[in-house]
Amino acid sequence: MMPRPSELPGRIRRFTRAERWIHRTTAALTGLCLATAGCLYLPPLAELVGRRHLVVTVHEWSGLLIPAPALLGLASRAFRADLRRLNRFGPHDRTWLRSALRRDARPAARPAGKFNAGQKLYASWSAGAALVMLGTGLLMWFTGLAPLPWRTGATFVHDWLAIALAVAVAGHVMKALADPEARRGMRTGSVAAEWARREHPLWRTPLARRAVPVTPAEPPSPGRP
Repeated sequence: MMPRPSELPGRIRRFTRAERWIHRTTAALTGLCLATAGCLYLPPLAELVGRRHLVVTVHEWSGLLIPAPALLGLASRAFRADLRRLNRFGPHDRTWLRSALRRDARPAARPAGKFNAGQKLYASWSAGAALVMLGTGLLMWFTGLAPLPWRTGATFVHDWLAIALAVAVAGHVMKALADPEARRGMRTGSVAAEWARREHPLWRTPLARRAVPVTPAEPPSPGRP
């Protein structure tokens, strides 16, 4: 039997299969929602694709389903533990952000646990943006939910937030393209111990305790192995 990637020497398990499927499904739904939005609002794409009613239907349902993978993923203990990590900011995160603003790329200047401060901010912003997009989208979809001024405001917020979300997703993809090992971690579930030591020196796992230096800057959260 072939060993799993996380069982290979020098590799650390980073994400479970459930977490990887949550990420992939959310990414697919978000990409579909943004692509159909482009077909609705950009005339060249609208003319190329046509079938506006179908595009509207796909856009509405893909947007409505974006929270579904995360909600279903709450059944996963590992996913819940990672949500707690993403929702917890510490002094080392402020240090990471200051170093990022100064463009100091030295690993020692950017201490991080399993998730760095940039990933935490992106996750928080994306979750908030998705909820606002869902709420404004429902007001636009079901016209009887609110009076016309509310629907007009919802349309304004929905459109401009969609542009901001597209820019944020593009930046996220660019960062992923620049880090092959991070992509491999999301694809296979494991990363090289050396990469973890360099990029996430405060991350604690059973193998990382042997492969990655541990400092007391990030205390373990409840449920952390």
